Amino acid sequence: MTTVVLKPGPPARTAHAFVYETLKRAILGGDLPLGYRLVQADIAAQLKVSITPVREALRDLAGEGLIRIDPHKGAMIRELDMSEVREIYELRRMLEPVSIRQAVERVTDEEVDRAARLQELMRDEPDPGEWVELNRQFHAVLSDAAGSPRLCAILKGLRDGAAVYVGLSLRGQERARREEADRDHRELVTAFRRRHAEDAVRIVLRHLDATMTAIEHLA
Repeated sequence: MTTVVLKPGPPARTAHAFVYETLKRAILGGDLPLGYRLVQADIAAQLKVSITPVREALRDLAGEGLIRIDPHKGAMIRELDMSEVREIYELRRMLEPVSIRQAVERVTDEEVDRAARLQELMRDEPDPGEWVELNRQFHAVLSDAAGSPRLCAILKGLRDGAAVYVGLSLRGQERARREEADRDHRELVTAFRRRHAEDAVRIVLRHLDATMTAIEHLA
């Protein structure tokens, strides 16, 4: 197995945060191939840190569903599992409209402005891994506005599980997919600003279906 050369992430206050951000960007941006084994010693050597922050970062990434820990092989990038993808997106198609309708009724102007700022950051972000992370933050802002902690927690788990697959959906068609997604995000902000719940639901379902279709083309 060829060792992938990691691009160091931005400086961080701790070695743990530095390793975590570097690996997360590489995972979400598709720099690490599916099924790739994350060897702690190799990562530590590349990033010039000790093993401890690498172990902590891998544990956090596993907790977010971005990697899996095999008891025999160690930490690994998740492989494409279409049954899992379909389950995640079927559940999101059921739950996102519930969240959106509640959120449109309760969202504040400040929350809409925060989503709009994230949408602008995504539009201008050159790094695909950072774009995927901003995408997660964008949808979380609108989901949190629903004011339903249990529903938000369920959706967060589904979005965390989908994050790697969102990154995969960009492969080979990044420009077109990002333009399509950025259009959806922009229209979603407008629908929230106007408090048009059904418009927002329609946009979100279209958004989910487009991502699912892009992933299916990779299978």
